Amino acid sequence: MRDDVAVGDEPQTWHHGLVAEWWEEFNDDFRPHELAYFREFVAGGQPALDAGCGSGRLLVPLLRAGFDVDGVDVSPDMIAACRRTAEAEGLAPQLAVQALHELDMPRCYRTIFVCGSFGVGSDRRRDAEALRRFHDHLEPGGTLLVDTEAPYADPRLTRYWAASARDDLPEPPARTDRRRRASDGTEYSLASRIVDVDPFEQRVVLEMHAERWRDGAVQASEDRRLDIAYYFPLELAAMIERAGFRDVEIHGEHQRRPATADDSFVVVVARR
Repeated sequence: MRDDVAVGDEPQTWHHGLVAEWWEEFNDDFRPHELAYFREFVAGGQPALDAGCGSGRLLVPLLRAGFDVDGVDVSPDMIAACRRTAEAEGLAPQLAVQALHELDMPRCYRTIFVCGSFGVGSDRRRDAEALRRFHDHLEPGGTLLVDTEAPYADPRLTRYWAASARDDLPEPPARTDRRRRASDGTEYSLASRIVDVDPFEQRVVLEMHAERWRDGAVQASEDRRLDIAYYFPLELAAMIERAGFRDVEIHGEHQRRPATADDSFVVVVARR
């Protein structure tokens, strides 16, 4: 596989510690239609790789259905959570702690899919290298699927594209009184704030304040940073073509239809 590339200082991600605990407990109820969309492609091409699998929101249901799917994620905590969830159901997934731009798995795949992970805790050079690694890890004729939230979809962010609005950054420290109860009675709260927005680089820096509560008292709290590189749909499609892929299509909202300007999420689908 391709040698590591020197890509500068490490961007940060918040998918560790308390945030990973939250995802392990509450990962089943976020955009469930994504599973049906990616499952259709995995059913048509195995083995498959869930690149940025997190705590197994998509990976575990696919394994449960009998599909041959591996998983990688940059966070050891998320991989550990994924393994616990899978093993509790008698499943034995092949998992690895790897950043996408450092992908180096022992086999190639018919399908590689990236759901909610591309550009997260990363930057443009790393993401370009990740696409090349995906190309290296796909069998000829294999399918790559990369989803992304369009930069213009979130009004909370787009207001900071104006230089005058960025004078208000960083936002005030994030706190919330809303808590979710886990299966063991522990409660968790997450609250994020925007720290920096660079519309030229299409880069956003967020901070997450996470708390774990028990019996009405805070047991633990953490503040973590997340760097996100945003991509316009046509821009991402061009990057994927530049990495050597062909037959590029852009689907809207995790449906097998052409994307439009009204879609918040798009999926770029391409063949090796």
